[in-house]
Amino acid sequence: MNVRDSEHMIAELNREETYLLTKDAKEADLILINTCSVREKPVNKLFSEIGQFVKHKKHGAKIGVCGCSASHLGEEIFKRAPEVNFVLGARNVSKIREAVLKERFLSIDINYDESAYAFGEFRQNPYKAYINISIGCDKKCAFCIVPHTRGEEISVPHELILKEAARAAKSGAKEIFLLGQNVNNYGRRLSGGKRGEINFSQLLVKIAEIDEVERIRFTSPHPLHMDDEFLEVFASNPKICKSMHMPLQSGSTAILKAMRRGYTKEWFLERAKKLRAMSPQASISTDIIVAFPGESERDFMDTMEVMEEVRFEQIFSFKYSARPLTTAAQMTNTVNNKTASLRLKTLQDRHAGLLDEMTPNYKDRVFEVYFEELRENKMAAGRTSQNFTVCVEGGEELLGKIKNVKITRPQRLILYGQVV
Repeated sequence: MNVRDSEHMIAELNREETYLLTKDAKEADLILINTCSVREKPVNKLFSEIGQFVKHKKHGAKIGVCGCSASHLGEEIFKRAPEVNFVLGARNVSKIREAVLKERFLSIDINYDESAYAFGEFRQNPYKAYINISIGCDKKCAFCIVPHTRGEEISVPHELILKEAARAAKSGAKEIFLLGQNVNNYGRRLSGGKRGEINFSQLLVKIAEIDEVERIRFTSPHPLHMDDEFLEVFASNPKICKSMHMPLQSGSTAILKAMRRGYTKEWFLERAKKLRAMSPQASISTDIIVAFPGESERDFMDTMEVMEEVRFEQIFSFKYSARPLTTAAQMTNTVNNKTASLRLKTLQDRHAGLLDEMTPNYKDRVFEVYFEELRENKMAAGRTSQNFTVCVEGGEELLGKIKNVKITRPQRLILYGQVV
């Protein structure tokens, strides 16, 4: 989502002036820091980053802080870093041109509605198009600050999504990547409180009908909204990549209730089991938080049990991080840091073990790989439908193409192979 927000900002800036991207802060006329606030570490990093940019930037260059940390810190950013010229919240991206023209600008309204705004065209990767299908979040998860930084959930009208997808595909982006906090809740509310005409499953079908679109990905679906219609469309439509992100967060029903996730351990396992049965070739990734307030050893073992049963191909795992404005931040039954660290290590070590069991099975398998980047040592990289990264010897002649690749050397994070 931050990648797409950054692309929108660059596109908006280029409506009236020509901006070229640079990796050298000393060259920049404008430095944008697009922030995340889901965990504490990125927020802490923000101010040290600003300090480095202030030290090295050229005279007259402006600094803008954007995104979720901008939304929730607001005026405090000016107080702690007076060298910052503007602060632009996550729901105020379309105001970037106004922001750069003023000496001091602040816009952090989380109720500002950009869902129907027609942003300019810019993509950092010509082979993949990120498309927002909704903004904000209506879930009230106890650990999550996002509803306080991105506002209530509003779906983008499907006509705009289809036009953007068709335009991107015609310009060479064979893969469409749909974005939203809860993508499979799409259509619940449009601007003005109106309900959408189609749901997420129907939106997937309509995008798949665009001839030039060859692959469709999305993130993140919510386990609570993984109904049979959604799973059927996912499993049966050949254009939909067989990679499902199912954020577990915890395997304990008691902790899930405390987290306000809305489902149980049993519900999650049943949905995952059904997904595996309907789409045996699909990979499943997940998010896991260990040491949420009140998590007992038994609760943690429930999480381990779910991981053993589902055998996730990828996990994003973290120790619980208290965030301001959330209900969990008020909880007093915290888990000590030593225990939290041990649980995280136990989880990650076991997942590494599962990968060591699963990865050898990919040897000699042939995957369809969509190549989208060049790497060192004359290698080209791409992704399978299951979202596995694959590297082969090759160059620009592979970019933007889908090729069959036989895996010769499977590793945990990267599969190496040769085009066949």
